[in-house]
Amino acid sequence: MSIPDAIVSEIETNGEDRALAIRDQLRDAIMDRRLAPATKLAESEVGALFDASRTIARSALQMLAFDGLVRIERNRGAFVANPSPEEARQVFASRRLIEGGIATEACARIIPADVEVLREHLARERRFMNERGPHARRSEIKASGEFHLKLAEIGGNAILFRFMEELVARSSLVIALYGRSGVSRCGHDEHEELIEALAGRDAERAHGLILRHIDHIEADLDLAVTGSSSLKAALTR
Repeated sequence: MSIPDAIVSEIETNGEDRALAIRDQLRDAIMDRRLAPATKLAESEVGALFDASRTIARSALQMLAFDGLVRIERNRGAFVANPSPEEARQVFASRRLIEGGIATEACARIIPADVEVLREHLARERRFMNERGPHARRSEIKASGEFHLKLAEIGGNAILFRFMEELVARSSLVIALYGRSGVSRCGHDEHEELIEALAGRDAERAHGLILRHIDHIEADLDLAVTGSSSLKAALTR
């Protein structure tokens, strides 16, 4: 007896939802820098950790590969992307090209409610700065990246927002691999200056501030390579 099309569709949808959920958790672990560049992501281990089939695990890894966060090698498997120094430079060059335009567009579109959202987010970043422990530090790093995504959201261009999601995630990898200090250099004072420029609709100042801000983040890179971590440890912390 054949399986009704509606049931097949539900199975496929549930499988896709499971793959997306796994993708999101792995993506968070990569962006939070709990998974270091070059960490091996075996389909069998991913499936076992999430109680999912290898097919679903493979689908999740392929999604991450499409986002540029995972590298899949023939006969070797999947690994957290390990960007070269040149790729690191290209990430920040791309951010300069894109975020300058985003800041300009955000100035044209921003409303008082957006300014309030940005200020509330900045307050969250400061709270994480004042807390101690690895969880607080990871939260601070993630919040710093999210600030840039909020700017892209205010800019109102869905395509650029999608690009920024990928660039922020890749930036996190680059900082994990090459950052001198091992912490986010996404300065909170610079975020505050940028909010004031946006609130005043000063597009020229906002454009200059975002480029200077990206320069400061990149200036913390020293091209020193770090080792990889355990997949299981990263996901169970």
